[in-house]
Amino acid sequence: MAEVLKVTYKIRVATGNYWYGGTMDSISITLVGTHGESPKVRLDKYGKDFSPGEVEEFVVETPKELGALLLVHLHKEAYKFFPCTDWNCSFIEVETPHGQTNHFPCYQWILGYSTLQLREGTAKIVHMDANNQLLLEHRRYELLAKQEAYRYKDYQPGWPKCLDVDSVDQLHLNDQYPSTESRAFQIHRTAAEFELKLKGLLNYKKAWKKLDDIRRCFWFYRTPTSEYVSKHWDEDAFFGYQYLNGASPGIIQRCPEIPAKFPVTQEMVAESLGTHTTLDKEVKEGHIFLIDCQILDGIPATRINGCPQHVSAPLCLLHLTPWGEMMPIAIQLTQRPGPQSPIFLPTDSEWDWALAKFWVRNSTFYIHEMLTHLLYTHLVMEVFLLATLRQLPRCHPVHKLLVPHFRYTLHINVLGRANLLGPSGMLDKVMGTGFQGLSQLVARGLSQLTYSTLCLPDDLRDRGVESLPNYYYKEDGLKLWGAIESFVSGVISHYYPSDTAVEKDMELQAWVAEIFEKCFYQRQSSGFPAHLGTIAELTRYLTMVVFTCSVHHASVNNAQFDFGAWMPNYPSTMRRPPPACKGNVTFADVLETLPDVSTSCQMLLILWLLSREPGDKRPLGYYPDEHFTEEGPKKVIAAFQKHLAKISKEIEERNRRLLMPYNYLNPPEIENSISI
Repeated sequence: MAEVLKVTYKIRVATGNYWYGGTMDSISITLVGTHGESPKVRLDKYGKDFSPGEVEEFVVETPKELGALLLVHLHKEAYKFFPCTDWNCSFIEVETPHGQTNHFPCYQWILGYSTLQLREGTAKIVHMDANNQLLLEHRRYELLAKQEAYRYKDYQPGWPKCLDVDSVDQLHLNDQYPSTESRAFQIHRTAAEFELKLKGLLNYKKAWKKLDDIRRCFWFYRTPTSEYVSKHWDEDAFFGYQYLNGASPGIIQRCPEIPAKFPVTQEMVAESLGTHTTLDKEVKEGHIFLIDCQILDGIPATRINGCPQHVSAPLCLLHLTPWGEMMPIAIQLTQRPGPQSPIFLPTDSEWDWALAKFWVRNSTFYIHEMLTHLLYTHLVMEVFLLATLRQLPRCHPVHKLLVPHFRYTLHINVLGRANLLGPSGMLDKVMGTGFQGLSQLVARGLSQLTYSTLCLPDDLRDRGVESLPNYYYKEDGLKLWGAIESFVSGVISHYYPSDTAVEKDMELQAWVAEIFEKCFYQRQSSGFPAHLGTIAELTRYLTMVVFTCSVHHASVNNAQFDFGAWMPNYPSTMRRPPPACKGNVTFADVLETLPDVSTSCQMLLILWLLSREPGDKRPLGYYPDEHFTEEGPKKVIAAFQKHLAKISKEIEERNRRLLMPYNYLNPPEIENSISI
């Protein structure tokens, strides 16, 4: 009887390097090719298989060659008496009898006993599968399953829609922090709370007796920048500097004319400007800038520790001096000028002027935390994330491009809604707006958000600050925008040879349309597209997404603790209303207006927790999970990493010349995704 010849395929299986990432379950594989499929073969060698961080080799024999490999089926089943364990699979590699290696990226947890189908790793838009019904069906069923698993809900009226779960326990394991990171987060929070309680501060609900006492609550959590802030917070030059390179670098705008609602005159600011110039001249030469907190007008306040809080909508005029300092020269604490809303000046009494600046810092705290941070990054990008999962299969090049920039975002957002944002959440207890006020503010912010706001070059132009000197956020941000744009363009051009290819990609168009509906409620005035028709439009859109998830988030998140740990620089609430006249403010009035001891400590705790990146941080451009398997995209990624290294070197050289380095947009300090 003639011997039956077997065809041999070599299999390499990589297990993710996570605690408990391995499995004792039985793992089998089926190979599917254009000429048929292999029998189901158990992957088993002597000893323990599928240990964390290991790559193991197996052999699969088939009675005939399978042709071009299309799919692998991973079967995870019970093994003897061992209990079921989840498995983190990184990738499968299959070497054909002719020595060709096929890559099947996975990078996900496989839960319970199930079968997972993985496509060969070449990225493809839908028309590339037009002649293969099997792959078309695979795309379709994958999206149907994702649309069932990831559903939207309304969290608050007027907010972007979000994932329909109530706690992180309801998330798929792929969307959660590793268990070790979650435990570490809770341990850090508990330890910090315990320390503040030991100091007798966390439950003390009265005013600070003197500002220097505030050092007691952040003694063990200092940074070089927070120390600098605690020493220079009351200086006018440092006040202005923070709107360029602090935690709120996207609020300031050039003032082309003095607003009628802010009737600052030459006589008021003559001493601040000096004898060599006038207000009209400085306005015409582009040296006058404005912070306008109009969006806060009418936002309700809450009660904290039984005390009514107050919210205002101030305006602040700043002057760019010949020596490059941004100096505040006039502050009005409401949007309506008049006898009950005086204009405060640096020439006023010490505590009049100090209190006026406290009000501006408090108001821009709300705008920064609730809009430029929470709304523009966390909430908006959650919809982009969900639409990517629901409308773009894992083989789609845009999915592969974006998925590293969505890592842990669902986890931190669900955690935030459960612990920070909701009624009786942590922010409700420390912010003057309370939950109701912040809810209205976010809805108002979304109704005014435009596409250009999230595109840095356009935003700088719209605010008139594109040539502003000593604006390191602008300088570093533009370099990074250019690097990301070049990276995105390189990847996209590999898959879209023409504008027509973009236009006809129905999966891509469904993705954009879902974002426009679920996030922006089809508001045409937002400028966000509902359809993408050209390569240039797609490149800009994806650049905005990657930039927002990484650079934008880093710029507004990473500086929070540095600039907010010293409470007088970043008050989260005001306990007295804005003064209606000048000349009566005392130091005691200031202490009674600023947050009380308990609220200050609670806010410090929040800022500290929000500044702690996960232990397995992945900096911008670092992609250890190889979703792209082709050489073309890999070369583009390598060029991107080289570009980022050059930018990092330039930033470090610049920082060596600065009294206070600006390092928040140094690429190694930027997380790929919104993960905290």
